[in-house]
Amino acid sequence: MEKITPLRIVYMGTPDIAATILRRLLTWEGGRVVGVYTQPDRPCGRGQVCRPSAVKQVALEQGLDIFQPVNFKDEADRKVLADLEPDLLVVAAYGLILPRSVLDIARLGAVNVHASLLPGYRGAAPIQRVIMDGEQVTGITIMQMEAGLDSGPMLLQRALAIGIDDTAATLHDELADMGGRVLVEALDRMVAGTLKPIEQDHELATYAPKLKKKEGLIDWNRPAEEIHNRIRGLYPWPGSWFDWDGIPGRTVRLTLFPGRVGRERTADEIPGTILGEEEDSLAIVCADKIYLLPGVKPASGKPMDTKAFLCGYMSRCG
Repeated sequence: MEKITPLRIVYMGTPDIAATILRRLLTWEGGRVVGVYTQPDRPCGRGQVCRPSAVKQVALEQGLDIFQPVNFKDEADRKVLADLEPDLLVVAAYGLILPRSVLDIARLGAVNVHASLLPGYRGAAPIQRVIMDGEQVTGITIMQMEAGLDSGPMLLQRALAIGIDDTAATLHDELADMGGRVLVEALDRMVAGTLKPIEQDHELATYAPKLKKKEGLIDWNRPAEEIHNRIRGLYPWPGSWFDWDGIPGRTVRLTLFPGRVGRERTADEIPGTILGEEEDSLAIVCADKIYLLPGVKPASGKPMDTKAFLCGYMSRCG
């Protein structure tokens, strides 16, 4: 039986989800990762210390060659990629829109692992925004890359249900694991010649733009379910918050943790009011119902559960 030569793969990715997918790709016997591209190290945290990306950390652990160009505008950077002689580029949350001059370098082109069911939620933040919009299903799409934003032909899709209490953090981990598995399945089919690209219906396309910190401000005049979706979709980053003026002469910024929707609001309960403790949770009035929080984090303070907050900020220590 003729031995099949493993594909020479160049992997491109940056954050945690891409690192998880890379780990799974490294177990695939049909290919060999000959180089890893990731975003340049950038300052982060209060100390503004430059830290390697999650993908770079995996590549360092595995002894893989690492490349970190700012972009591919310089012909020298494109030549470095070409010199790796890749059969295939595999991309997952790399952070750059790759030009045609890069996509054409690999013999088989480039495939992308995208964390949504395309053509829905193209763009940078599909995991968070699918929760914020109250969707019940998302998934993974393996697509053939072209110059547009997540607009190329679809090669393989798998769906995943979104739980009512899923957050961006929990859904991220599920999709990261699924992304690696679906990628390997797609690559097996590619080698076998059984993949059939399907063009996206561009008229059905929706977009998931990059998150902004200001989106975390909660408007308690909105329905409780909508607020629940926003809080869990923005958890843990950038987080949700509001400015509470329940102490005379003082406003306290409170960061919120995902909770649950409670009872109906009564006519005399004003949205944004912290009522106190209900069902072992901190109760806040929304437009239609009560939202029950497991706790809050005051600005410049530590996270507090319901009893600690009531005692420390509302003088209710009973």
